[in-house]
Amino acid sequence: MTNKDCDGIDPVLCDMPEPANIVIFGASGDLSKRKLMPALARMYRSKLMHPDSHIIGVVKDLNEEEWRQMVRDSLEEFAPETIETSDDWKEFDSKLAMVTGDLGDDEPYKQLSKAIIPLHDKKNVMFYLAIPPMWYSPVAHHLGKLKLDNEDDGFRRIVIEKPFGMDYDSAHKLNEDLWEVFNESQIYRIDHYLGKESVQNLLVFRFANSILEPLWNRNYIDHVQIFASETLGIEYRANYYEKSGALRDMIQSHLMQVMTLVAMEPPTDFTADDVRDEKVKVLRAIKPINKDEIDKLSLGFQYGAGKNDDEKLPAYCTEQGVSADSTTETFAAVRFQIDNWRWQGVPFIIWTGKRMKKRASEIMIRFKKPPHNIFDASGSSPKANALVFRLQPDEGMVFRMNAKLPGLTTDIQRLVMRAPYSAGTGRNYEAYEVLMQDVLQGDATLFSRADEVEESWKLVEPIINSWKDRLSIKRYRAGTWDVPEIDQLLDGCVGGWHKPT
Repeated sequence: MTNKDCDGIDPVLCDMPEPANIVIFGASGDLSKRKLMPALARMYRSKLMHPDSHIIGVVKDLNEEEWRQMVRDSLEEFAPETIETSDDWKEFDSKLAMVTGDLGDDEPYKQLSKAIIPLHDKKNVMFYLAIPPMWYSPVAHHLGKLKLDNEDDGFRRIVIEKPFGMDYDSAHKLNEDLWEVFNESQIYRIDHYLGKESVQNLLVFRFANSILEPLWNRNYIDHVQIFASETLGIEYRANYYEKSGALRDMIQSHLMQVMTLVAMEPPTDFTADDVRDEKVKVLRAIKPINKDEIDKLSLGFQYGAGKNDDEKLPAYCTEQGVSADSTTETFAAVRFQIDNWRWQGVPFIIWTGKRMKKRASEIMIRFKKPPHNIFDASGSSPKANALVFRLQPDEGMVFRMNAKLPGLTTDIQRLVMRAPYSAGTGRNYEAYEVLMQDVLQGDATLFSRADEVEESWKLVEPIINSWKDRLSIKRYRAGTWDVPEIDQLLDGCVGGWHKPT
């Protein structure tokens, strides 16, 4: 993410990074196939990465011919525009190299040390850990053992995928393990949500429009809802999801990060540390949820059997790999209170759910209702204005306001003003393209700092601890909005629960 002046040129395209060795640990895994390799191919095609860069896959279970075929197959499925001709594939294929071996052994790291090559007289390296979290610390240790963290001959940056720990203690331990090898400035904790165009636009919308700032506070905003609603179930992720649940999977990471961007004060400058300093201030200002308030301020439910049109949807506890008596939540909601001057008394409702009626991720800012209705008392009264940022799908903004209904009365109707991003002139870059380009540029603005991660764990850990020993869990019908007790969680919030349309 850059604010460089490019004189009318796309600022991303005009700011090409230095060439680098891009090392993907877990290069035959699902994340690599679906997201990373397609993103790198698009970056190569769009010049978001230097054309002399070198991509090294660390693979355990494939030989080189099989891995290269896997990469080609993934591009044909997820980024076919990057290999429209055989020459396109040959050009990208020429950038690939492979290292093989078990991550617990020294051998693959020795091979990697030889595979990292000088590019324009520098050995710049980005290490991307697309591997299970249990391997983060061992891989960092092995990289340090062979001095692959040393920056004497170029930068060394390590990218860590979520989850960053499973609670505060494990997150803190992971940070300490990483710090034994890398400096904090070399560590990039990636959250693909923050790479979305619509999330980045939130910052521009807030801080580049003076009309909004006087309204962005407790005097005019009634409450905020931030959510991610999914129609899918857990698919093939039962092993992970049974250990995680919705609270860990979505709220502690993605949605709390988005909340900090909504609530933060204007940073002194648009630099990584200034932006992240303000985000941490928000997290530290959130009122901790006491044990006796957990049932009042949080919800954790599980989807039961239901229907989506004519399709029968199974209950979570009958999904493959899930225990029949599982109490893992697939819907989680928390009501946070930010105890500072700007937001005192404004609830922030954060929720996420699987097997809901509609797929959408949104930030909904609901303003207070007009204090007095001066129009026809027998007619419809004005509703509270709402500003909605749609993160996915159909990214864009919606503003809901009141206007006169045509006719002889002063009856009020609701007008909806839409500003879709698709109406813009530039290409919408995928989140992983944006974020990997930022790593290559050394821009950590959209990445989590260690203190951000630990502060967010402190806030959700009391809820996790309260839920872990429960013997049963309430259910909601799959394919519906029939979530029990959600209205109580939004008690006092003007307009109640906002469901995507």
